[in-house]
Amino acid sequence: MLTPPDRLRDRIAQLIFPRLGSNMMPSISVEDDAARIEDLMDRYPIGGLCLFNGDRIRTPQTLTRLQSRATYPLLIATDMERGLGQQLKGATVFPHAMAFQATGAQDEELLEASARVAAREALAAGLHISFSPVADINSNPANPIISTRAYGTTPETVSRLLSAYMRGCQQEGLFTTAKHFPGHGDTDVDSHEALPVVERNRASLEALEFIPFRQAIDNGVSLVMTAHVAYPKLDPTGVEATRSAPILRDVLRRDLGFKGVVISDSLLMAGAGQRREHPGEMAAALIKAGVDVLLDIKDVPATVDYLVNAVQSGRLDERLVDAAFERVWGLKVRFAARFGKGAFVDPALAVSLKEIGQDAHRALADRVADAAIQVAIGDPDTLRLPAPKLGQKGPICFLVRPHTTYNDPTQAPLETAFLRAFPDGAYVEINPESADDDLTPLADIAARHSAVIVAAVVKPAAWHRFGLLPFQKGFIRDLANRYPIWLAALGSPLPRADFQDVPAGICVYSDVEPSMKALVRFLKARQSDPSTVPGVALP
Repeated sequence: MLTPPDRLRDRIAQLIFPRLGSNMMPSISVEDDAARIEDLMDRYPIGGLCLFNGDRIRTPQTLTRLQSRATYPLLIATDMERGLGQQLKGATVFPHAMAFQATGAQDEELLEASARVAAREALAAGLHISFSPVADINSNPANPIISTRAYGTTPETVSRLLSAYMRGCQQEGLFTTAKHFPGHGDTDVDSHEALPVVERNRASLEALEFIPFRQAIDNGVSLVMTAHVAYPKLDPTGVEATRSAPILRDVLRRDLGFKGVVISDSLLMAGAGQRREHPGEMAAALIKAGVDVLLDIKDVPATVDYLVNAVQSGRLDERLVDAAFERVWGLKVRFAARFGKGAFVDPALAVSLKEIGQDAHRALADRVADAAIQVAIGDPDTLRLPAPKLGQKGPICFLVRPHTTYNDPTQAPLETAFLRAFPDGAYVEINPESADDDLTPLADIAARHSAVIVAAVVKPAAWHRFGLLPFQKGFIRDLANRYPIWLAALGSPLPRADFQDVPAGICVYSDVEPSMKALVRFLKARQSDPSTVPGVALP
């Protein structure tokens, strides 16, 4: 059995999960950030960590070292919507959630299998909580932060696939998190940068946004993550849901019956408030509102000390702290009951380290990526890349990306796969930096190639612009006016709407490595008779 802390200060510290590592610029790896966390742990027995930017070899060792040093077992959580490879280099990465709804009748089977793989890899690395599944509905196509992270555009699709994801994780013993309550799908602002406002009334929310969350709660989801989104029809004060007792205590707990852990979204996000308040004052307000875990709070020592003083002075009800602590501690008890408390320090007692990045896991990711590809414009039965004419080279591929300034292990070069498949072809990237260049010569060069392929990446990314840049749209338009281009959407299908007159439009739904390679296989298969191309899985 685990022995819980009895000191108020320790119980408060258990509600705090700071980040370990970071993908934000300047990035820092898990390993390089560990010393800071060790120093913090020596002074404040924090409850867990939010992990970013690790690798499959060193990170499990680092987590074991931290667990060995911790006064109480740490719950290690991470955002792994696309598999453990999203945060640990070398682990398996899966396509974005939206890709699964495109796989047809096998969508639940593929998603449940993918979730099981992701869960086993996470447990093997020493993680316990996945910040997934996304329960948001992509009801607003212009949403800059949900988009391809959602399973679909209807509550029925999202609820069904969310359930499949949860089944996979629960079978293996990984805790899941439904996010972002009460729903982030109908926003047109990135809550990392500002506070979005959704004007839907309660009846509208019941008919749409609440449905997947109800499903997740009915399926036994362990945590629910709050949205840094204001819902004035639910809380007339206009505060974000993270800070709203009417939303968290009345709607989520009372009306929807959620008994698990309520965790805030990152408190470094602008949507969490730009108020000039002490971080402890913010923390006290969140606990009063119904938050159990304070995720990614800026100043842990100041927060803990403030909360202790707030309880002792009567400004914060100790019963609220104790209730939050019991829910958080309950996750640790559940994990220890299933795998033994020794599994916190030695994850191999739960799952072997050899599980991470297995060939069979990568093959499953490839299978998902292949099955997700859809031909949105053109006849999939007759679509063929033309053979080179006299004097022409093979196809040229332009990869168009609106941002590149992020450290993301899922970012993968298309160039290698494309030129391996088309050694007489060419590859060019059009990045934000290309705005200062004269792109006319590149458009002219395309005439020397048998086909022109444009792969456009439109995906949500924190603190980054959503959608192609104006000059990139202009470049694609110029190409489309001069050549019969093939447009491949590596992420959101939004670019298709801007270029309806192209002869071929392909939706890939993700830009992860398996999806990029799937696109190349798709193109290669359509250059010749598919029966002569081994190993090609067509949608």
